[in-house]
Amino acid sequence: MRGNVVDLAVGVVIGAAFGKIVSALVEAIVMPALGWVVGGINFSDLALTLGMNAGTNEPVLLKYGVFLQAIFDFLIIAFAIFLAVKGINRLKRPPAPAPAAAPPPPPRQEVLLEEIRDLLKKG
Repeated sequence: MRGNVVDLAVGVVIGAAFGKIVSALVEAIVMPALGWVVGGINFSDLALTLGMNAGTNEPVLLKYGVFLQAIFDFLIIAFAIFLAVKGINRLKRPPAPAPAAAPPPPPRQEVLLEEIRDLLKKG
C-alpha cells in the first residue's frame, strides 16, 4: 500500500507542474499565435461588460477570453495524458495465455462399456 501512496503523490506533484507548464505554453505561445491567425485578437482581453460598479465606478467584466484559455489548457493536458496512457498501455505485456487444460477422463461407465466392446470384438 505504501508504494501506491508514493506513486499517487508523485503523480499529483508532476501533474501540478505539468499544468503550470501547459498554462504558460497556452498563455505565451498558443493564444497569441491563434489571436494573430484570427486577426490580431488578444484572447485574454476578451470580455463582456455587465455594467458599472457603484462604489468604484469601474466596469464589471465577464472575462470569457480567460475561460477560452483555460479550455485550451485543458485540451492540451487531456491530449498529453491520453498519449501517455496510450504509451504506457502499449508497454504492458499481455498476460501469457493459459495452457490448454487436458480433457477430463471419461466417466467410469464409458470405460467399462469400451472394455466390453473390445472384448466382444476379439472373441
